[in-house]
Amino acid sequence: MDLETVMQELEALGKERMKKMYISNGAREPVFGVATGAMKPIAKKIKLNQPLAEELYATGNYDAMYFAGIIADPKAMTASDFDRWIDDAYFYMLSDYVVAVTLAEAPIAQDVADQWIASGQELRMSAGWSCYSWLLGNRPDHEFSESKMSEMLELVRKTIHASPERTKASMNNFLYTAGISYLPLNEKAVETAEAVGTVEVKRDKKKSSFLNAYESIQKETDKGKLGFKRKYVRC
Repeated sequence: MDLETVMQELEALGKERMKKMYISNGAREPVFGVATGAMKPIAKKIKLNQPLAEELYATGNYDAMYFAGIIADPKAMTASDFDRWIDDAYFYMLSDYVVAVTLAEAPIAQDVADQWIASGQELRMSAGWSCYSWLLGNRPDHEFSESKMSEMLELVRKTIHASPERTKASMNNFLYTAGISYLPLNEKAVETAEAVGTVEVKRDKKKSSFLNAYESIQKETDKGKLGFKRKYVRC
């Protein structure tokens, strides 16, 4: 399938209600409003296709950019490719759910995420923290340096309340995921989450969100979810 065919198929799947929801979350035109589940049949036909993924991502169409993440080949992407993708990720649904998710399946995931976390740029930082959440929730614990994860928890404790809004949300999610999915530091994550307390995330034209990783960890622990790992990162 070529770019034109995929774009036509995506456009045909668009729904006005989904489009409005995406726009209310920060998407901007062009956007068709395709439900992510509706993309699966096309993805099955294409499988992984990095050149086509690059063409789709470059359109600037939200649905095409999302679909690009599904068919991208993360192992074929370099750090500069991921930098290019994050440069064009203009809101959190792209930075955290397309770019960070794709990066989480790349061998260079931690190196790139570390650079983004240190960048000082809101969506880059958000994607970096999100990538670690996807990683911790999927990969075996032994793939991570315990001392490094411990330092990251300290960084969250010291800086989360003063971080940019979207970064706060991703740092909070990292804290929660470390508490549930990374058993070596479960206790430290719980203590850190308790010290951090409730995190307010201000949102444009919407009410603030109030996040509490400590409460979320407790709820999931009570359900017997401690040590949970996802089978796949990408759908």
